[in-house]
Amino acid sequence: MDAAPNPRESVLACDGHALILGGPGSGKTTIALRKAIKRIKEGMAPEQSALFLSFSRAAVARILDAAKVEAERGEQAKLSIQTFHSFFWEVLKCHAYLLGAPRKLSILLPHDEKALSGGISEGDDAWPEWLAERERLFREDGRVAFDLFAPNATTLLATSSHILLSVARRYPIIVVDEAQDTGQFAWRCIEMLAPHCQIICLADLEQQIFDYLPGVGPERVDAIRAALAPHEVDFGTENHRSPNSEILLFGNDVLAGTARGAPYKGVSSMPYRPENPTPDWNALLRRSLGALCKAIKVDTGKPVETIAILVANNRSALRVSNALNAIGEQGGTPVKHKLLFDEAEALLSARLAAFLLEPKTAGSFEQDVAMSMDLIAAALRATGNFQAPAAKLTEQANKIRGGKALQIKIAKALRGVILRLHLVGFSGNPAADWLLVKHALRDSGQAELSRVATQLDFLVAFQRGHRISAGLATQWLRDGAYTRAREALDQALAQEHILDGAEAQMGIQVMNFHKAKGKQFDGVIIVREARRTGAGVDSSFAWRDDIPPYTKSRRVLRVGITRARGHLLILDPMWPSCPLLRGHAL
Repeated sequence: MDAAPNPRESVLACDGHALILGGPGSGKTTIALRKAIKRIKEGMAPEQSALFLSFSRAAVARILDAAKVEAERGEQAKLSIQTFHSFFWEVLKCHAYLLGAPRKLSILLPHDEKALSGGISEGDDAWPEWLAERERLFREDGRVAFDLFAPNATTLLATSSHILLSVARRYPIIVVDEAQDTGQFAWRCIEMLAPHCQIICLADLEQQIFDYLPGVGPERVDAIRAALAPHEVDFGTENHRSPNSEILLFGNDVLAGTARGAPYKGVSSMPYRPENPTPDWNALLRRSLGALCKAIKVDTGKPVETIAILVANNRSALRVSNALNAIGEQGGTPVKHKLLFDEAEALLSARLAAFLLEPKTAGSFEQDVAMSMDLIAAALRATGNFQAPAAKLTEQANKIRGGKALQIKIAKALRGVILRLHLVGFSGNPAADWLLVKHALRDSGQAELSRVATQLDFLVAFQRGHRISAGLATQWLRDGAYTRAREALDQALAQEHILDGAEAQMGIQVMNFHKAKGKQFDGVIIVREARRTGAGVDSSFAWRDDIPPYTKSRRVLRVGITRARGHLLILDPMWPSCPLLRGHAL
């Protein structure tokens, strides 16, 4: 009797579409890369390449790292690894004029969209009005919001066989990462391309944590089966991410609600008192980082390069970041880290900092004060919570432009900041000059300017990569001044969002569970908190809208757990108990 075919070999041998199922670290990406490389070796035209599509820049970075191991240099050049947004943007910027938009397009970045819309969200009374305005911005001004990338690119592929076939000819094989999370437009694009090229879908239904988004649901894998009739393999719970530990087993047991009552290799916890009156987060986080690094060194014998601290929401992420930035009771220095969070206000605050870097003249002094007030108003509007103060700032800015010398606190504070920066002057070192602006804002003592300085702390702009710094440095070398600092900032952020913003994950990163999707780290610290509600105190692992058996909460927690390669540590309050961890020996 012939042995059952090896599922990995069957994928490599498959000439049609394929669906590869499997849990975290099961090797889906690796076999897809090998399949793409095999297709490249079989021969491609000079203009052709194998296309990898994923939803997050973190996943793109992970695939790029894997490609360096699996592919030769020449083969790497034939791999096009992109986010869906990047792919849609390529289609739009070449062909959007066919939809009636201007030939020259620009990206309406998320923080700008929030500022323009006043931070509203779907379900608000003004939402239909904003949708109409967003469409007008695209059709008349060529400013494209992120949410319009997918539907407009889909329309182009659906209405132009020339564009559809051109894309298919360019990419004879397309790998769709995290296929279970494809929304209606992303999936429709893949479905239209399928008759003309080979589609390889990678999926894990247990990681579907974006099913709250329109068009994303558990039926997507069924739709893939129905539309593609793919060769299907299931790698199950094979574990190549943390093979020498029981981290994945723990995650699967949490998902299933199974408690074995015994410890898991590679998983530990550190208890703490949640109120006393509040935890000393600085000391607690420093102790947990030390314990995690020691455990990884003992378990693997390797140094720790990447650590994630995962929390339930952005507010907790800011609290953790503040604690790491603080100096402990025993002295020492802040713990260097990168904070990932929904950062619209911080990015718009960065635009004010960039404006303050730009050259100023005595003749434009009051106009510069007014512009600064407008930029602060935009940052406040993006939060969705400060509409009245933002409107007041805009009104006062317009009065200043009309020639009225207002003596309100914020105007006087901005005059002082602009004058101070002019007298001190800049050095040409972008990082040092950025800090100079931030300190001038904080030292003003004025509430709105102090808030901007705090947002700049959260952003830590120059840890986002070298693009901002490089853009500013180029301007200084050319002009001896930061002549278009805002333009350099915007170009860097647009590149990060769309083009090539995937950077290697190094050091300590703080984020919520959803931002951890697609990432992996040597060690992970998951912070469980005691969350006060009207009914008492509950566990932050249980989502507010979830009910027993906590299916959504378990799925989200499993994603966080399985980000760890070497060791997982849970910071666990002594009370309340957690329904998701009940019976587990940690």
